[in-house]
This record gives sequence, C-alpha cells and structure tokens, in this order.
Amino acid sequence: MARILIIDDDAAFRESLAETITDLGHEVRSAANGREGLAALAEGGVAAVLLDLRMPEREGLAVLEDIMARPAAPPVAVITAAPSGVSTIEAMRLGAFDYLTKPVGREALAALLARMLTPPLPSSLAAPPPEGGLIGSSAAMREVQKQIGRLADRDVTVLITGETGTGKEVVARAIHNFGRRRERPFVAVNCAAIPADLLESELFGHVRGAFTGAHTDRLGAFRAAEGGTLFLDEIGDMSLALQAKLLRVLETREVTPLGGRPVGVDVRILCATHRDLPAEVAAGRFREDLYFRIGVVPLHLPPLRERLADILPLAEHFLAPFGKRLDPSAARLLLSHSWPGNVRELRNAMERVAALDPAPVITAASLSFLEPAREGKEPLSLEALLSLDLPQAVAALEREMIERALAASGGNRAEAARRLGIHRPLLYEKMRRLGIGEKGGGVRKPDG
Repeated sequence: MARILIIDDDAAFRESLAETITDLGHEVRSAANGREGLAALAEGGVAAVLLDLRMPEREGLAVLEDIMARPAAPPVAVITAAPSGVSTIEAMRLGAFDYLTKPVGREALAALLARMLTPPLPSSLAAPPPEGGLIGSSAAMREVQKQIGRLADRDVTVLITGETGTGKEVVARAIHNFGRRRERPFVAVNCAAIPADLLESELFGHVRGAFTGAHTDRLGAFRAAEGGTLFLDEIGDMSLALQAKLLRVLETREVTPLGGRPVGVDVRILCATHRDLPAEVAAGRFREDLYFRIGVVPLHLPPLRERLADILPLAEHFLAPFGKRLDPSAARLLLSHSWPGNVRELRNAMERVAALDPAPVITAASLSFLEPAREGKEPLSLEALLSLDLPQAVAALEREMIERALAASGGNRAEAARRLGIHRPLLYEKMRRLGIGEKGGGVRKPDG
C-alpha cells in the first residue's frame, strides 16, 4: 500500500479518483489547490502525486516546479482535461513522470500507479519557452511531445526519423527551444541540399586562401552554433568521406577548418533522416560507428496518415493567419486524403487554397486538387482509427467501406449496397453526407 496525493480543484473528480485508488489498495490524501497539496506533501509519506494543471491560486505547472524542487520529490503525474503540446513538453521537462488526459480509466490508473513507484527523471527549473510550433493531440504526437520534454535539457545526441514532411525540423527546434541552450543559436544544415564538395566547408568552415575562391574566413555551422544546437537534417545523404570527418568531430569535440587548426566546440547535435539507416549501414552507404554515435536516442515521427486526429487542428492552424476556416465537407475531405507529403503537403495545400479562394469558409470544392492523391492510399490502420474521436472514426471507417464496395462493384450502387448489407437509399444518404462521388455524379476508385 502506498500513499497517493491528489491535487485537483474538481471535487467530483477527486472523489472518483480517490475511490478507485482506495479500491486498488492504496491510501489517499486529497487537496483542492496547490497550497493544500504542498502542505500535505510536507507532512511526509507521499509515494506519488496526481496533479491537475488548471487550478485557482497557482497553476499546476508552478506547483509541479515547487514539488520537483523538494529533496527526494515523489513522482508526479499530470492529469488534465485541457491538454496541449506546450504543457505536455513543459511538464515532462520539469520532471513529471507522465502526462495524461482526463478521464483516466481504472486499468490505466492502476498501470500508472504501478509505474510511478520508481524514481522520477531529474528536474529542471528554467522558465518555460514559447509554443515552438508543435500542433497535435493524437496519441502518437503526445508521445513525441513527452520525449521532447524528457530530452530538452539533456545533451544526448538525438536521431529524429520519419518520412519527408513529417516535421522533423519542428521537433528539433522544440527540443532546442525547451532546453537550457535555447538562448544560444539553433543552426540547421540540410545535408542533402548542399553539394558534397561544399558541405565540408559549410560544416567545419575554412580559412582565407584554403582553396580557390576562399577570399575570407568562414566559421562553419559547428562554430556558428557555439553553445547552442546544430541540426543536421538528412544526414543519411552525407558522403562516406564526410561521415568519417563528422565522426571525429563528435568524438573529439573539435573542428578543423579547411586550411586551419583544430578548434574546440560546445554544441548539441540533433540529426534527422527519412532514410532507413540500418539498411544504409548494411548496404555500406552509412558508417556503422557513426550510426551508433548519432543514434544515442532515437525519436520517430509517425506519418500524418497515422495521426488523423492532428489533421484538422493543423489545417486550422495553417489557415488562421488568412482568417479562413473549414466547413464540414472540407474537413471530411482532409480526413480522407492520404497525405503522402505529410504535414508539409497539408501546409502547402492550406496556403494554396487560402491564396486562391476569396471566401472565408473553405469547402471541399476548393480542395478538389487533393483528390488525385487519394489513389493508392493505404487502408486505415487500427492505430489511426483509435487516434480519432468516435464520430471521426465512424465517418472514416464508413468512407473506406463504401469506397471499397463501390470499387468492387464497378460503381454499381445497388450492388455496393448489397455488399454492404444496407438499402440503397441509406447508401445514397451516406455517400451524400461523406461527399463520395460528388463531382459529376461519378464514383472515385477505392483507397487501397
């Protein structure tokens, strides 16, 4: 049996949580605000804390900071009804054990308490940075935000992987912006965008006269990022010869400008690639020793098609500067699109429609240029469906089943209705509601 402290201003939630925790065999102490919570903590014997974020007098993050400043602080799990990317990252950075969204079921609570009987991560008490551009509330993105919070103040090298356009540089900037180096430079170098013969000078610099055309000294990205963070994007495209030189810099923490002498550097390294580096190592195109050196902590960004709950918030975020919003038909179309270009494609699509459509409300008709991208879309995965709320998941599943039935029946709606086990009028109503076959009365091919 352990003593669990609940700090939450919602009396009904406190009582419900306390009842469940008691039923699980633990002792409960309750507090309606941060002041009461800290007083209960001072009495001693608390093994774990469940902390709300939005409370009167003192916000949950400030209370968390106070708790983590105490010697031998107990593990603290944040449980909130209003989650956000910033609060997730900041809570984890401050040392929270975990970050959950209300309501929390009995099984999830039991698993959480079992895990909380281990020491929390070390805390950091630096002031919180600004938003940092992370948008997303899907389960997959919430896990990424938690990792960002845990890694922000730790100078380990992080390898960010994911498909092109998933937002790897956004994640790298968030790690920098939430960490202790945020007041120092963040320098990004795209290794795939710079010719191989120029990349060495771009990274390590050169001295005047080192080669033809070197009329002045150049610091290079490593020295330009002194005290801050250097983000090496698409590192999988770097030549083997340059990989060897990079490995030496990472091991010695010294750079040698072309034509110059070694210079010590203090830089945190973040790397990213869309390539499968283990496969590149096996094929002899990437050094194994460098792979292990940069991949101390792997952080994978899932593609947008597996983060369906993030599509509409991202689209609204990209449209907001233009004073525009989506109508339901446009929202349905965005959820049905496969997004092979991921977040970058979504952003480009929103900027394009905002520039071309003068109306304040964006409809599906304005987004017709997205329709060809639906061909070949992968079937909805269970993980993708579970990332949605119930109405979104039902609509997405209905769309997929109807489009498959229409394709299997060659566009014959009566046959499609028979295959689906529903009457034709109901099929027509669902097609109308989901926007299937609206253009010219035709029927789109199925996804997958």
